[in-house]
Amino acid sequence: MVGITSYGSYVPLWRMGGKAMGMKTEKAIACFDEDSLTMAVAAGLNCLKGSDRASIEKVFFASTTFPYKEKQAASVIAAACDLPQGIGTVDIANSLKGGTSALMSAFDAVAAKSMKKAMVTAADTRMGLPMEQHERTFGDGAAAFVIGDTDVAAEIEASYSVSCDILDIWRTQDDKFVRFWEARFGLTEGYLKIAAQAVAGLMKKSNLKPADFSKLVFYTPDTKSSAKLAKMLGFDPATQLQNPMLDVLGNTGASFALIQLAAALDEAKPGDRILLLGYGDGADAIAIKVTEQIDKIRNKNGVKAQLDSKKMISAYTTYLVWRGLLNPEHEKIYYSNYQENTAVPAIYRERSRILTLCGSKCKDCGVIQFPPQRVCVKCHSVDQYDEVKLSDKKATVFTYSMDFSSMVDQPTVLPIIDFEGGGRAEVYMTDRDVKEVKVGMEVEMTFRKIFFDEGIYHYYWKAMPVRFQ
Repeated sequence: MVGITSYGSYVPLWRMGGKAMGMKTEKAIACFDEDSLTMAVAAGLNCLKGSDRASIEKVFFASTTFPYKEKQAASVIAAACDLPQGIGTVDIANSLKGGTSALMSAFDAVAAKSMKKAMVTAADTRMGLPMEQHERTFGDGAAAFVIGDTDVAAEIEASYSVSCDILDIWRTQDDKFVRFWEARFGLTEGYLKIAAQAVAGLMKKSNLKPADFSKLVFYTPDTKSSAKLAKMLGFDPATQLQNPMLDVLGNTGASFALIQLAAALDEAKPGDRILLLGYGDGADAIAIKVTEQIDKIRNKNGVKAQLDSKKMISAYTTYLVWRGLLNPEHEKIYYSNYQENTAVPAIYRERSRILTLCGSKCKDCGVIQFPPQRVCVKCHSVDQYDEVKLSDKKATVFTYSMDFSSMVDQPTVLPIIDFEGGGRAEVYMTDRDVKEVKVGMEVEMTFRKIFFDEGIYHYYWKAMPVRFQ
């Protein structure tokens, strides 16, 4: 039996919508220091809680919004998630069904016994033209799954794929915003026809009928289209169709179907069968059956909890600044703090400290120091230390200062934090309400963008108020 042994999701804290934005709905938006890569790390860390990280042999990352056009992102995700260096890493790009394609690739590899476990991640931060329909409907988010052949909580029973070259929605290498053709063409010749072929092919291949499925998890451009597709195929949309959450989450691109799958697993019962559908220049249909193991891996801070945990941005201009669409002169001041020449050898040399947030723990007296030090500050032993990961530790604010020169994140909060178990670090604080920042405040670490310099995205760990107790 091969299938899902662990899963996790990530919905950003921030929302855009409501009356303040002239929208009837709302959508999740990544903070100014988040992108598809950082969200994939967040989902991956959520997925890996309680898992044996050393058992992961490959990481797949699916997205249409990679930070680099020529540099792998999955390798950064693997390092930030503290996975072994001796693993394979794969980016799956340019397709909205990349998430389901990655899931199937991981399944095929494990089923072929070329590996025992693989982690699949998917995330997107797509943009529609300002004031255009897709700007209102595109949301940001990520999901992650571990695929293995032991302790399977959701067995992948069968799959069927259809390939079709169609220009219904696309973005060229030089485009910042998604392009699209007339909606009726995309629906009638694209989504409704191609997705129906994939689902019908799966049903025939696996000898299943509509009544065999408890839940339909469909990628969809809008709520009505998924209901129409379900009805066309003989399903009951009212009782079987998973809520796509378009009115509270938005369409999260390559991760959209997988976030819905995570939401379905949050509530699934042993014996339930789920039909997962990915769409984009073709379609992937996957039959998944939930086992008794589901209760052992269920995520208590799942999709619903993350949707309920939110902060609304107060102005449309905030969104424009966060997306780099509106860059006041004052924004340059924010980045001026970092304007030092990038030293690539130093980044490589310090990668365990930067990407995994490793400190040093003295072998003689147990004192933890960050950054790692050769000489123990307490017992003065030299080169007697082990690396210790701090990214999964909670911390408290020892003291802090604020910088009001930033236009992007005003004021910038710079706390000095004490980690549980030892270790002290100076970092930045994100996703915070300035009125709530205080000495003794409990925080947790989150992987974020720090700045962009000489064509290089610099990632590091920031502190954020504990989101879930």
